[in-house]
Amino acid sequence: MNAPASLPLAQLLTHAAAAVQAVRGGRNLDTALAACPAAARPGAQALAFHALRWLGGAQAVRAVLVPKAPPAALDALLLTALALLWPGSGPPYAEHTLVDQAVAAARQRGGFVNAVLRRFLREREALLAALASDPAARFNHPRWWVERLQRDWPAQWQAVLEADQQRAPLTLRVNARRGSAEAYVARLAEAGLAAQALPGTQAVVLAQPVPVTQLPGFADGDVSVQDAAAQRAAPLLIGAGLPAGARVLDACAAPGGKTAHLLELADLDVLALDSEAQRLERVHDTLQRLGLRSRTLAADAGDPSAWWDGVPFDAILLDAPCSASGIVRRHPDVRWLRRASDITALARTQARLLDALWPTLKRGGRLLYCTCSVFKAEGQDQIDAFLQRHGDAAPLAEPRSPGHLLPLPDNGDGFFYGLLHKT
Repeated sequence: MNAPASLPLAQLLTHAAAAVQAVRGGRNLDTALAACPAAARPGAQALAFHALRWLGGAQAVRAVLVPKAPPAALDALLLTALALLWPGSGPPYAEHTLVDQAVAAARQRGGFVNAVLRRFLREREALLAALASDPAARFNHPRWWVERLQRDWPAQWQAVLEADQQRAPLTLRVNARRGSAEAYVARLAEAGLAAQALPGTQAVVLAQPVPVTQLPGFADGDVSVQDAAAQRAAPLLIGAGLPAGARVLDACAAPGGKTAHLLELADLDVLALDSEAQRLERVHDTLQRLGLRSRTLAADAGDPSAWWDGVPFDAILLDAPCSASGIVRRHPDVRWLRRASDITALARTQARLLDALWPTLKRGGRLLYCTCSVFKAEGQDQIDAFLQRHGDAAPLAEPRSPGHLLPLPDNGDGFFYGLLHKT
């Protein structure tokens, strides 16, 4: 996590705090970090990720130490420093260094920041004990999020929350047209990179993340970055095999990872659809790097009358818009950007897309519905309700859809897969 020596920690803290402030104001972290100078971005991102993982506790402690919130920028700096000082979080710098550099970043309010942080260090055990009953402080997720997980997963909810606090591994998908996962692990070893292949898949997990520029053959399309859970989509949809040239719709295709995986595994006529033309550019870039081709179209998947040619699809992949609650390890801002009401709104959108796309699927075809969510309202509950509405839909038993995947060891990110057959 340490940044280059030419960039003082105080400067990185300033940029990280600005990103945290933006997230608290409703902007996603990627957009916030884009405003950060390029030289400072890696270090600021690492600090911001850490701060957002422990923001729940930091906010609760700040409310005790400073009941009246200071101005937004100063508050964000305080919260960032408190999160970085949080016990058990693996602070990236020594405590005295963090305090000194936070004081330097605060400039005119350095004395105030110094007093608050040093009081936190003195009274830390007592403060944490007093906040033990506060779910947001204890688990660093909003209260509503914790309560929903407790309802959905009474036996696993705490393990899911703990997993969210961990850094996600760098997982790769080896292009099946170029080689096997095992062979690519050997190539990585030759490059001095330790990794392991996941049995029966094209997935490779690196022991330590590295820039993609260091991955052998990345620029040539030999390998892509994709979590192991997301890599289940294409094999599930293809199943025992689709005929060559089968018409397949990837209904919400951007950024194109699942589109590419489908084309790596079989010779298909794929239409990659997305509502935003700008997002489709990422699909184009992905396919071009991999040497693959697909038809693309910017359109609303929920309005087939505007884009469908009337020829039924053999298979449909619907990677529906969702809360992204299953990928919080990779996107720690998500938990602070979402609201409880978002889940209801997203579930309505998912149901609209399912109902709109079902008539475009041929009889005997299959539709794979997936979301990167751990909430049942966006997963099994959604499929159960769909089956009640559509008598010609049935769960497809072979290959068996895994249903909900929780972000626990060996699962990768949190995901849901529901595979349906049109009878």
